[in-house]
Amino acid sequence: MRKLSTKLFYVFAALAIFLFAFGGLNPSAFIHYGEPSDYKIHALHVPDEVIFAGERMQLEEADLRERMDKELLVNTYWQSNTILMIKRAHKFFPQIEKILKEEGVPDDFKYLALIESGLENVTSSAGAKGFWQIMRATGRELGLEVNSNVDERYHVELATRTACTYLKKAKERLGSWTLAAASYNRGMAGIQRLLSKQQVDNYYDLLLGTETKRYMFRILAVKAIVESPDRYGFFIDEAQMYTPLQYRTVEVDTAIGNIARFSKQMGVNYKTMKLYNPWLLQNHLNNKSRKLYHIALPVEEGP
Repeated sequence: MRKLSTKLFYVFAALAIFLFAFGGLNPSAFIHYGEPSDYKIHALHVPDEVIFAGERMQLEEADLRERMDKELLVNTYWQSNTILMIKRAHKFFPQIEKILKEEGVPDDFKYLALIESGLENVTSSAGAKGFWQIMRATGRELGLEVNSNVDERYHVELATRTACTYLKKAKERLGSWTLAAASYNRGMAGIQRLLSKQQVDNYYDLLLGTETKRYMFRILAVKAIVESPDRYGFFIDEAQMYTPLQYRTVEVDTAIGNIARFSKQMGVNYKTMKLYNPWLLQNHLNNKSRKLYHIALPVEEGP
C-alpha cells in the first residue's frame, strides 16, 4: 500500500509540473484576490502612567512608552499563551494573594510570579525552579529544603513566602518596590551597582541589559491585560477558567516508605498526591530529621 501511494504521489507531482510548465494550469488560479479580510490587527493604547505596588510612573519619555508598548503587543498578540496565563491566574492567584497580604508584600507581586513561570513548575536554563523561579542556593539560604528527595521550590506556599522574604530585604536595601522587583531579575547587588555607577535612583532611569530592561514592563503589561482582559480582546467565560485549588492538609513527621501506598490510605491516587504536592520528588519521603511536613489533599476526596 505504501509503495502504491508513493508511486501515485510522483505521478501527480509530475503531472502538476507539466501543466504549470506548459500553461495548462495558471498558478494565479490558486490565489484569491478578493475583498480585504475582516481580521484586523490593531495597535494598542499605551497609558500615560502606570502604577506598580503603589508607585506611580509617568510614561511621557519615548523610551519608556516604547518599552511598555512592546510588552503590551507581545503579550496581547501571543494569544494562546496569554489566555493560559489568565486561566492559571484564576486558579492560583487566590492562594498567592492571601500569602502576599500576610507577608506585607504588595498584591502586584503576584504578576511577578506570573511572568517568571506562567504559574507552572518550570525549570529555567540556569536551574531556577517553581512558580517563583528560585535558584537552589537562594532557596537553601532562605530556608527551603532542596535535595533529591524534597524540593520546596515547588511548594507554592513555602516558595511564595520565601520570595516575600527576598523582596522585603530588597525593598529595604534598594528603597522602592519597583527596584526590589527588578532585583528579582538582576540581583540586589547588581541593581545597586548600576544605580551607583549611573548616579540615578530608580529603575526607569537606568540603562539596562535587554532582559532586565524588559522585566518591569512585562510585569506591568501582564497586569494591565489580566486586570482588564476584554480591553485587550480576551473574552473568557467563568466556566472556562481553571478552578482555584481547594485543599486540606495532613501533618506528617515520619518517613513515608511508599507514597503510592500512602496516597491510597489517604483516599487519593498517586497522580493526585503528586499534583497537590509537586515538592515530593520521589515515591518515598526520607525525613530522617523527623521534620513536620504539611501534605495537601483535595477537600472533595480523602478518608
